Amino acid sequence: MRKDKLDGVGFSALMAVTLLLAFNQIIVKSVNAGLQPVFFAGLRSALAVVFVGAFLVWRGLWGRVRLSDLGPGLAMGSIFAAEFLCLFMALDLTLVSRASVIFYSMPVWMGLLGHFFLPGERLNAVRGAGLLLAFLGTAVAILSRDSGPGAGSLTGDLFALGGAWGWAGTAFLARKTRLREAGPEAQLFWMVAVSAPILLLVAPAFGPLLRDIQPQHWVWLIFQSSVVVAGGFVSWLWLLSVYPTTTVASFSFLTPLFAILLGHFFFNESLTLPLIVAFVLVAAGIILVNRRA
Repeated sequence: MRKDKLDGVGFSALMAVTLLLAFNQIIVKSVNAGLQPVFFAGLRSALAVVFVGAFLVWRGLWGRVRLSDLGPGLAMGSIFAAEFLCLFMALDLTLVSRASVIFYSMPVWMGLLGHFFLPGERLNAVRGAGLLLAFLGTAVAILSRDSGPGAGSLTGDLFALGGAWGWAGTAFLARKTRLREAGPEAQLFWMVAVSAPILLLVAPAFGPLLRDIQPQHWVWLIFQSSVVVAGGFVSWLWLLSVYPTTTVASFSFLTPLFAILLGHFFFNESLTLPLIVAFVLVAAGIILVNRRA
């Protein structure tokens, strides 16, 4: 049942999902020590096909995966592959905190796409100001350079930006193509089913597939495919279907905040002033961009 405001159940679920998505980035950086990032992303998508497919069958939604949607499905899955190739590479090359702040600049790029190509999504003064703030925050995060061992790299930051563009691209196709009628669960199936072979095919170009692999890395891979993709992503889509979209989307600023704190706790990443400024700008931008008149 659709609700017009966030209640206790919705707030608790929203906090749990945002924390899960932030912790997901800690998992990715940890598993990258054992599996090459693109290979890891491909394996995750391949396993997620099983979990997401089982979820569709369980909920009686398998009929929404239609062959007539092959064209937009291939397009969405290809962009999804590029998105997570970039994100997993970013988390291998730069800090969790930096990657998260830049990756969650996605509303900037989605706002621009919506302004030009989606009816009813034109930017007003408030949303335009939010877009500008988030853009400035992204620029601060990329241009401010850390020093010392383990510092983030410009290449990693740019991969994170590419991931944000990919995320905006999949969200745009979900709204613009006929896949919007299939529903978010079917969209997710197309994304993992198409991205898996693409990522596995290109993975050898990024170096040896195995690094210092340990048993816990395989455990985290299964956790990623089941809990994060089939659980976390579907839960986020459920929240969007039940509660006001603007309210749910505005809470996405919590994910980079949690990621910054978790990166500091698990990897001893520095909480630098430029990073905090970048986060505040991006968070304020996300809130304003998701406002509606």
